[in-house]
Amino acid sequence: MSFTANRLLLFGATGDLAQRMLLPSLCALDADELVHPDLRIICTARSEYDTHQYRNFAREALEKYLPAERRGSVAEFLNRLHYQPLDASNPSGFGALAEEVGAYDDGLAIFLSTAPSLFKPTISGLAQSGLAGEKARIGLEKPLGIDLDSSCDINDAVAEAFPEDRIFRIDHYLGKETVQNLLALRFGNVMFEPLWNAAHIDHVQITVAETVGLEGRVGFYDEAGALRDMVQNHMLQLLALVAMEPPVSFDATAVRDEKVKVLRALRAVSAGETVTGQYRAGAIGGQAVPGYDDELGKQSDTETFVAIKAHVDNWRWKGVPFYLRTGKRLYKRTTEILVQFRPVPHSIFTGTRSEPNSLLIGIQPEENITLSLMAKVPGLDRDGISLRKVPLNIAMADAFTGTHKRIAYERLLLDLIEGDQTLFVRRDEVEAQWNWVDRIRASWAENALLPKPYTAGSSGPSAAIALTERDGVSWHE
Repeated sequence: MSFTANRLLLFGATGDLAQRMLLPSLCALDADELVHPDLRIICTARSEYDTHQYRNFAREALEKYLPAERRGSVAEFLNRLHYQPLDASNPSGFGALAEEVGAYDDGLAIFLSTAPSLFKPTISGLAQSGLAGEKARIGLEKPLGIDLDSSCDINDAVAEAFPEDRIFRIDHYLGKETVQNLLALRFGNVMFEPLWNAAHIDHVQITVAETVGLEGRVGFYDEAGALRDMVQNHMLQLLALVAMEPPVSFDATAVRDEKVKVLRALRAVSAGETVTGQYRAGAIGGQAVPGYDDELGKQSDTETFVAIKAHVDNWRWKGVPFYLRTGKRLYKRTTEILVQFRPVPHSIFTGTRSEPNSLLIGIQPEENITLSLMAKVPGLDRDGISLRKVPLNIAMADAFTGTHKRIAYERLLLDLIEGDQTLFVRRDEVEAQWNWVDRIRASWAENALLPKPYTAGSSGPSAAIALTERDGVSWHE
């Protein structure tokens, strides 16, 4: 059902996500006049604020996290905010929340960010209080379980109150401009798609590297680890966008149909195709940082680094490895996709060795696209023509002057309000992702694989280098 909501209900409205992302995104959308003037935002959390106190809380968050040039009229935005305290584990509190939301004849959009243990009581409370009617849709922030079984339990609970066409599972990477630009690059340019297959691509690398440690997520991260926290959602979504077949159109059903085909085609990973690691004390940016055990306050076997050699078993990608790696406390922060093309079948130039072309898609911290080509080195060429790799750089910020960089949640919140599911994850995608990840974890348990130590500020355990170099491949640094 298509409708634009005139009510937005934010759960977890005093949390870190709300302060850093949700409130700044909504304020920026308001400043750009992209939300309806009548949109009313109802915020809820356990904190015992009244509306006036919460508006002061929100003002402080905006002053801290939203650039001044994007704030517009903060006072007008704050007037949209209303607050109702709620203990989601207590069903009796939902009646007061429903009264604060009021009539939502034009539609209600719900953003739910909560602990997995609170999903069922929250959904039950929404249904019993009338907040799950036909004009209500719900956005679900991760974590959606810790494995396939728990994910299915959560999805079953949500499905009791909301049909699939009103469920918006959020992966904020899909809101990033450069991630969406990957689709434009592939399907909006004639030169790439004919080469986008095993005949012309040697391998693909996907890297998500972080310099931070636990950052206040001690309990969650030690239970999840890098595989569940990053690979199961963000990295597999990036892989699916790289590997998917061209959809018949850019709409939710067509795009997600093609993504789920890729996820179902992932080959089970063997023990020798994964590397796990855990950081030890070191230095980043000249500053000493503690090891994972030190931050956690106890010993743990949780991985903070994982590298995987993955395969998509279909015609397009037969024999092409997808190398995935992610980790915390690495030497630099970056998210990027490297598409390494095969070398020319025969070089006619004797003066130098021709290097294969590559396409590097930078997602963060900088959004850019770099196509590496071979070009002639200037000179008289008395000993034969010499070639050298030349990068063609497209910095997205420079290519589109006059536009400002948007927070990923701006697009996702706007799509949630307006009802566009294209950049949200469907249930069968989530289950295909968990199915693959669960088999990796089962393999680790079967082979008693423990994380290898690596020094904070490095590029990860040396075994991750060996994972690619035995195939004659080096990680892009």
